[in-house]
Amino acid sequence: MMVADFDPIAIQLGPIAVHWYALAYLAGFLLGWGYIAKLVKTQNLPMTREQLDRFLNWAIAGVLLGGRVGYVVFYNPLYYSMHPLEILYVWQGGMSFHGGLIGIISAALIFARREKINPLTLCDLVAAAGPIGLFLGRLTNFINGELFGRHTTLPWGVVFPHAPDMLPRHPSQLYEAASEGLLLFVILFILVRYAHMLKKPGFVGGCFLSGYAVFRFLCEFFREPDMQLGFLYAGATMGQLLCLPMFWVGIIVIFYARRKNAN
Repeated sequence: MMVADFDPIAIQLGPIAVHWYALAYLAGFLLGWGYIAKLVKTQNLPMTREQLDRFLNWAIAGVLLGGRVGYVVFYNPLYYSMHPLEILYVWQGGMSFHGGLIGIISAALIFARREKINPLTLCDLVAAAGPIGLFLGRLTNFINGELFGRHTTLPWGVVFPHAPDMLPRHPSQLYEAASEGLLLFVILFILVRYAHMLKKPGFVGGCFLSGYAVFRFLCEFFREPDMQLGFLYAGATMGQLLCLPMFWVGIIVIFYARRKNAN
């Protein structure tokens, strides 16, 4: 039986500690930016390298700000309403994917309008690269022993020292890394590379929204719900409830892209 007792610090230089989580964010942004740059070049998209470089700063701000605000609003509003200054304590952890998604979409829409770029095309590019960051982030969740799964008797159960007990649990972080990260990236890669779906603005982004929602919804059945929330409406977790509108928004965007580009 494996015990997930890893050091969350990747590099220690005297008083300076570099955590795996910070490295995952950095690598996710850089690899995603590189992948988008390649798509812009190979797919002959109307976006310059200078615009892409400027958008990287917008993307980072959107993810970090949206992720933090989303965690406060979706997962711990009562606590932060009584401790508002701790909203700024980002080093204590607490980021929401759905909040980060709203943040980067907002950043992309504003940037596209300023730069006179098709906002759906820009969102498609972000969506195509998004699973890279998700994959790295979920691996880091596993290393940190956070967002662990529910109890299991399966042979690959993992003991997480930060859990309230020392019983084996699903390594749900790895389930999410494989589905939300690796599998979703492959699906979107096929749509971009072989089906040429970047020529239908909005289609890739819609597939990302719906695809992520499905994978996250299923993985939540193996993941322990957040301690401060527990199970919510009809026994669903907060992650599952947030995925429901996300799925339908993705479906609507897919149909819109197909209909608009069929005319």
